[in-house]
Amino acid sequence: MTTPQDLDDRFRETLGALPEPERRCDPAQPVRPGAALTGRQLLALFDAQVTSRQLDLAGRWLRSFDEGFYTIGSAGHEANAAVAAALRPTDPALLHYRSGAFYCLRAAQAAGSFPDGGTPADGDPDRDTDAGPAATGHPSAGPAATGHPSAGPAATGHPSAGPAGLPSDGTAATGLPSDGATDGQLSDGAAAGQASDGAVSAGPAPARDGGTTGDGGTPPPGADREPAVPGDPRVTPADVPGAPGDEAGPPPLAGPVTYRVGTDGTAEPVPRHQPTPAAAGPVPAGPVPAGADPAGADPAPTDPGQVTPAGAAERLTVAGVPSAPADGPVPARATGLDERPPGDRDAWEEAYAEAARDVLSGMVASARDPIAGGRHKVFGRADLAVVPTTSTIASHLPRAVGLGLAVERLRRIDTAGRRDDPAGPPRSPWPRDAIVVCSFGDASVNHASATAAFNTAGWYDHTGLRIPVLFVCEDNGLGISVRSPDGWVERTLRARPGVRYFTVDGTDPVAAYAVAAEAAGWVRRHRRPAVLHLRTVRLLGHAGADAERAYRSTAEIAADEARDPVLATARLLVEAGVATGEELLARYDERGWQVRRTAEEVLDEPKLATPAEVVAPLSPRRPLRVATVVARAAQRAAGPDAADRTEAFGGKPPELAGPLTLAQSINAALADGMLSHPELAVFGEDVAAKGGVYGVTKGLRERFGAARVFDTLLDETSVLGLGLGAGLAGMLPVPEIQYLAYLHNAEDQLRGEAATMQFFSQGAFRNPMVVRVPGLAYQEGFGGHFHNDNSVAVLRDVPGLVVAVPARPDDAAPLLRTCLAAAVVDGTVSVFLEPIALYHTRDLYEPGDGEWMGSYAEPGAWAAGHVPIGRARVYGVGSAEDITIVTFGNGVRMSLRAASTLADEGIGSRVVDLRWLAPLPVADLIREASATGRVLVVDETRRSGGVGEGILATLVDAGYVGAARRVAAVDSFVPLGPAARHVLVSEDAITQGARTLLAR
Repeated sequence: MTTPQDLDDRFRETLGALPEPERRCDPAQPVRPGAALTGRQLLALFDAQVTSRQLDLAGRWLRSFDEGFYTIGSAGHEANAAVAAALRPTDPALLHYRSGAFYCLRAAQAAGSFPDGGTPADGDPDRDTDAGPAATGHPSAGPAATGHPSAGPAATGHPSAGPAGLPSDGTAATGLPSDGATDGQLSDGAAAGQASDGAVSAGPAPARDGGTTGDGGTPPPGADREPAVPGDPRVTPADVPGAPGDEAGPPPLAGPVTYRVGTDGTAEPVPRHQPTPAAAGPVPAGPVPAGADPAGADPAPTDPGQVTPAGAAERLTVAGVPSAPADGPVPARATGLDERPPGDRDAWEEAYAEAARDVLSGMVASARDPIAGGRHKVFGRADLAVVPTTSTIASHLPRAVGLGLAVERLRRIDTAGRRDDPAGPPRSPWPRDAIVVCSFGDASVNHASATAAFNTAGWYDHTGLRIPVLFVCEDNGLGISVRSPDGWVERTLRARPGVRYFTVDGTDPVAAYAVAAEAAGWVRRHRRPAVLHLRTVRLLGHAGADAERAYRSTAEIAADEARDPVLATARLLVEAGVATGEELLARYDERGWQVRRTAEEVLDEPKLATPAEVVAPLSPRRPLRVATVVARAAQRAAGPDAADRTEAFGGKPPELAGPLTLAQSINAALADGMLSHPELAVFGEDVAAKGGVYGVTKGLRERFGAARVFDTLLDETSVLGLGLGAGLAGMLPVPEIQYLAYLHNAEDQLRGEAATMQFFSQGAFRNPMVVRVPGLAYQEGFGGHFHNDNSVAVLRDVPGLVVAVPARPDDAAPLLRTCLAAAVVDGTVSVFLEPIALYHTRDLYEPGDGEWMGSYAEPGAWAAGHVPIGRARVYGVGSAEDITIVTFGNGVRMSLRAASTLADEGIGSRVVDLRWLAPLPVADLIREASATGRVLVVDETRRSGGVGEGILATLVDAGYVGAARRVAAVDSFVPLGPAARHVLVSEDAITQGARTLLAR
């Protein structure tokens, strides 16, 4: 395999062998005739790539003496720096683990230190029509390749057609939905005449700079957008310089490259000589500063546009040059950054140094790592709008789609002029014209999560809804050792309906930047999804322990080394006369020396030292603030919002409707939640038009509109992904998974994505969410295990996840209000597990007694009836002195009926309804168990891995010394019909278990 020393030596040798440039050129000029990148921009991009490369070498060096814990590097993928340059620092980015160069360059952008030059193609989504460039292609397609059999010769580039088959105005009609398209509806012309890949069937022609777009060329950055500075003329196709090798055209616009959020919520360019004002409005990217209280109890930051991620204040400055150990490539001594006069330093150096410290702190699991605080190595920082993701298998793609949908929904609310209403709908935490970027590897294309994300993006695009997401597939041809078959990734990505395809070779930085800018501009302008297929190589193997010679030939490895993207950038800089090989080597050494000494400094940074420190951001609990949010909602509902509330309920609020069933109570609580929280949205399969399979969401869409209550496609991974993205964008999502058994299709979206967000970002990012899940068993006359699933072990095993189970109608609303308030205050992710068999149950003891129904509390009683997370409910039956029955869900009704039977025998019972399965109500459980000294656990889940195991373990841990017994379901799937009675808990089993326990 290629060792770090090999890679370093070859890089030095190649730079040293580069010929002297024929002449030195002005770095403010394009590096090629017609190129969008200037020499200075390319130099800044080179430094980002070099910093990333040196971080990879430092990671291997740290690992060599067991001080580094992460060696998956970015070597070979440094072309993603060009992608970052084509985006805005206000575009939320979800990055995979080979994104070192992207991260460094984003840091320079956010600091305003990336050089001036041509600006990326943007476009005004509120102004522009839906015409855009034709479908993209690939160099191998040939100059006359077409995307449709009927395209014919007209698809090729004809002089009168504009560039490569485009109409003379440089655009092609696409039949996209208009900005006014409503949810679930096609606007006029939507999907009409649209090719199956979501693009026009015009044939691609090869781009001569190594990248291709469907129009056969690469419209340079700046085309089809509003002027960057007032007074600038619009850039039209006629003004576009050619691709490399074309006759030189006019130089690209020397526009600004930093951005601020204007008063209308749009990110607008700011000339470099002007100061950059703070962004107005909420914190970008859905994060909250560590320790901040969304409920308003904590003081707000002085500058609402600034975010200080946890640990940022403790970053060390680079000072001194410690001696470097001899093992591993040691950078040659270069003039240190601090030793050169300030005028000799490039503006971006400080930003790259800070980014390098971020990455190195993560590698050594430092508690001062600004994003994860030593819990994992991730790319993320709130002030860079980089959302941390630990995914290596595309599990973050569904979130990206959800984030794109939320960003666009909130943009439309802003556009409608309701953005300044403090009591109105939420405002997007990102600029109104932001797009979402999401990167992943070629092997991830095959994963079910990626398939779900692409399918959902295309599905919504087909219905006329907009999702401004740019997927970036960084294709090095390998998934650890498994090769992606030749042509498979391209064919897979091209075939995605509704997702525009762009492709480029990452070894050409000019082409990579141009095509990335075109792709980003297309997504920003049309608010539609696209994928950029970025062809890369993989150097240094998959990770530090990967002996790739076991599955790759020497020739194959050498071929990748010859396509090193950092060397490609260096060659172009020399060819353009921007720098000599010797000068670039000096820069390489200087960055290496700085990274090495920073690596030595972070070795002395503290590590997480206690369990409490590790779990601190996992799932914060601030019960007083949660109670305050509930009380404030009650005050508004009883006071200034009373009239609106009465109208929403059709003139008859639920407290006046008499006793309600469980389903009716949940329905009313959802309606009250939507009134109390304008950011709340209810969605899932069949929840809108049908009102839910069991009628629980009936009437909500009619009351609150299709923008807040909507149906989704039938895919649980995508439903949860929409929720994850919506929560990240500042909304309060309440998705429904139609049945508990269906949740198992998508559990990783809860475990790997939802529950980890605050843990891996120290609370800087949150995805609050309340997931409604109808489930458990005992449905009469309807079943099979898919509709009667009684397995909740996977939910209780997810750290920080709250699991609530309402059994009684009068408990359902308080529990739901608590989950919603906890989401608002603490970013809590909750599962609201609703017993289907109890939805419409009315009676408890005798037919017609109506004792299982309950009244709905009026707003004035909400505060007094508040149910904190982790508090049980206790029923006394008879003397309540002989036995404690601990249960939940369907077990509550069965246990109360069994307790009544026992009372007739003179046995007094305490029936404890846990209400919360995670966290368990430990204090209540121990108190009630100790009161009788006899505990019967009634667990409707399975004996192995069921809730009962956790209850008994809790009692043992607390030192309980009384008698205990368990009644649980058999370790079996729930069969169809009467056979279910043989494996589920019954009332007879409960009474017999109690008698056996009392007889000891």
